[in-house]
Amino acid sequence: MHTRRHVLTTGLATSLLAACATLPSSTDRPPIVFMHGNGDSAALWQTTIWRFESNGWPRERLIALDQPMPLARENDNVAQPGRSSTAESMAFLQGEVDRVLRATGASKLILVGNSRGGNTIRNYVQNGGGAAKVSHVVLGGNPAHGIWAIPGFNEQSEFSTLSTFIQQLNAPKGANGDEVTPGVKWLTLRSDNNDKFAQPDGAWIGAPGKPTHVTYDSPALKGATNQVLPRVDHRETSFSPAAFAATWQFLTGEAPKRIDIAPESAMTLGGLVTGFGLSSTDPTSGQFTNNLPLDGAQLAVYATDPATGVRRGDAAYRKTIGTDGRWGPFAAQPGTTYEFEISAPGYATTHIHRSPFRRSSSIVNLRPDRILPADREAKAIVIFTRPRGYFDAQRDTMRFDGQTALPGVPPRGAGVSSSKIKLDSDAQRAITGEFNGERITGLVRPAVQGHMTLLELTY
Repeated sequence: MHTRRHVLTTGLATSLLAACATLPSSTDRPPIVFMHGNGDSAALWQTTIWRFESNGWPRERLIALDQPMPLARENDNVAQPGRSSTAESMAFLQGEVDRVLRATGASKLILVGNSRGGNTIRNYVQNGGGAAKVSHVVLGGNPAHGIWAIPGFNEQSEFSTLSTFIQQLNAPKGANGDEVTPGVKWLTLRSDNNDKFAQPDGAWIGAPGKPTHVTYDSPALKGATNQVLPRVDHRETSFSPAAFAATWQFLTGEAPKRIDIAPESAMTLGGLVTGFGLSSTDPTSGQFTNNLPLDGAQLAVYATDPATGVRRGDAAYRKTIGTDGRWGPFAAQPGTTYEFEISAPGYATTHIHRSPFRRSSSIVNLRPDRILPADREAKAIVIFTRPRGYFDAQRDTMRFDGQTALPGVPPRGAGVSSSKIKLDSDAQRAITGEFNGERITGLVRPAVQGHMTLLELTY
């Protein structure tokens, strides 16, 4: 379990209560639509949704989206295979909002976005008719003023301060010259100085030592309630307990009754199985994420021994993935650790090990990996990954296969979410990743036979 606590830097009970319009009682909550960030998926909202449910928000009114092509174009004005423009991203959200309003009968809903998802939300509210359909917006780690303002450096990326897109979004509005669209309640959540995409130095954009001309408060917006969450990283601006607490208070006018996740005695799991796209110019050079169904993939789910990663019996669930990409429903047992084995042509047989699930979820999205050219000499490959945050060597307590210095994780800064170990032996044995009290154990498996192991953190 994630034990690190975050402390909010302003008086939520006063400043946020004054800033928001209190929503209806728990028996009539409006829908909340969650929009993920660049290259991400709906799965990242799993713990956030669990916390909303644990405080009484109806499950059927918590909707996390999967944008099919979640990566932004390098130049927003130039088509790029496997990537989406700001206009395409807005059109996707536009259609999903209309779908949710029709399905629920609600007149308005709430939008919550992380990172690039905030760009999409702002564009939709300002330019796509969203102002009439949205009551509240919460933006976590949104690069509202860009990630860099460097002349000649990707100026028309949607992440450039100098881009037409960002300039248009931030144009003054209303009598006060606000940067947010009037008529909607806005909250921004940002880190004090630990967001990799709100840094004065260009280290995280591949230009170390070069000024970005962007400050730590880049995600803040004039006209919004702007909240600082100390020491959170870029993803934790949305997915941390502190981000949930600030969001709940903003939406309801009161603190949540609980920050922890209330366990369920009966759980049903499901989600999408998706893959990676390959570079069209050189398929061996790399891959990029998408949220497209991996038709024909084989999924098997096994209960495991939490101490050894060894399977406890035969598969508890099997599925050949169809054209919709969906798997489930699978009845999971409380307190049980699971291995999700995925095999598909062109991919390694990927063994994903997870902590016990606390509640039901329909966004347990799964993706097999590939053995990349640089890793083909390894006898075994194990990846330790944290989808809802980054590894911070100065802040977190962590260990991977006995090492406190995780391979690939820098000694300073929070900007890496995965660590990879390439072993010179494929002898089957237990391998463990630990992060702030959450512990996952899987098995080393032979890469020469096309296997790899993934230890995936929940918190």
